[in-house]
Amino acid sequence: MPQIHALDALEILDSRGRPTLHVTCTLGDGAHGAASVPSGASTGAAEAHELRDGDPARYRGLGCLQAAAHVRETIFNALSGSDFSDQAALDSALIALDGTANKSRLGANAILGVSLAFARACAAAQRRPLWAYFAALAGEAPRLPRLTINLFSGGKHAGGQVSIQDVLIVPLAATIRGALEQAAAVYQAAAVLIRDRYHMRPLTADEGGLAPDFETDQAMLDLAMRAIEAAGFTPGHEIALAVDVAASHCYADGLYTLSGGRFDREAMIDHLLGWAARYPLISIEDGLAEDDWVGWAALCARLPAHTRALGDDLLCTHPARIRRAVDLHAANALLLKLNQIGTVTEALAGRALAAAAGWQVVASARSGETEDHWLADLAVGWRADYLKVGSVTQSERLAKYNRLLYIEARELASAETHKI
Repeated sequence: MPQIHALDALEILDSRGRPTLHVTCTLGDGAHGAASVPSGASTGAAEAHELRDGDPARYRGLGCLQAAAHVRETIFNALSGSDFSDQAALDSALIALDGTANKSRLGANAILGVSLAFARACAAAQRRPLWAYFAALAGEAPRLPRLTINLFSGGKHAGGQVSIQDVLIVPLAATIRGALEQAAAVYQAAAVLIRDRYHMRPLTADEGGLAPDFETDQAMLDLAMRAIEAAGFTPGHEIALAVDVAASHCYADGLYTLSGGRFDREAMIDHLLGWAARYPLISIEDGLAEDDWVGWAALCARLPAHTRALGDDLLCTHPARIRRAVDLHAANALLLKLNQIGTVTEALAGRALAAAAGWQVVASARSGETEDHWLADLAVGWRADYLKVGSVTQSERLAKYNRLLYIEARELASAETHKI
């Protein structure tokens, strides 16, 4: 059984220049694993607690030295020398050691770093790729995901120049290589369009999406359609769209304020249904506020079959919230983010609940990412329907896409399950 021989943690910087953690784990047999922890900007209220130092003299209070010390000292001292039968045993020990409902004592960043580094070390000990380790945890055959790729950004990812957070393209090519070729063509076409229309260079938001000063949210969607066509593709047939509204961030006092106007719940649902009728949307993410369970159920019931109600802030990858949404028919797709819940095992439980309900699962990165590519392996091993990483620029995004290219070409090339 795996035994933790050493744990270490280092404060590093994420893609926004903010601190996060890099954690290393060495097992008793010498197997070694390391993982970097992502961090979100647009966060749900029910997310596990990300421990920050609060010292204004360092990184405006966002330092992670306390979380790193918890890994090296508190967690290591408690777990060193213990045998763990599997990933679930390790994660259960971490949860018990923290002892809080939201991991606020040790920090979800510290706990997730250890959970992921242990997973990598176990995969190394078993001499198998990380995706194969994740697949064994899930009891599933691996499968490559489709990609949802940021094209245009607003909201908290881009300074709020428009209300909604992201418009994404969804290449429908049969391979990862083909999907990235399509995405790159549309991205370059979009860069030309914003140069001609907005007279600006292709400056990007947190996740690499283009972020011109759109007049309205609908203008983002209209320009995405034009970019697809300018690249030589047919919207809805070769490339679909997805949208992340992040509605909790534009909701107050019972009203949603978008650049297209102000809406109560019913009017907001009608507004979103209008988008689903006009554009080839595979999903609307966080179309309503994170605690509007009644509204979510109404939206889910009225959306066309080809457009999913994708829960991010609503669900926070939390099994209890996913279970409630299943019971209320308040969503039919899960945005899976490991740092929202804090351990590999808890995220797997959330994924299992969603899959059992017939939902789609979208494995997702965060706005603050690193060049670690464990998410690509997780998406393959857990048979995610889609992977949401960001745009086709910036190395912290490309690391995940490049890992998928390698898995497709070298590690799953002969498997029947790899076709997307």
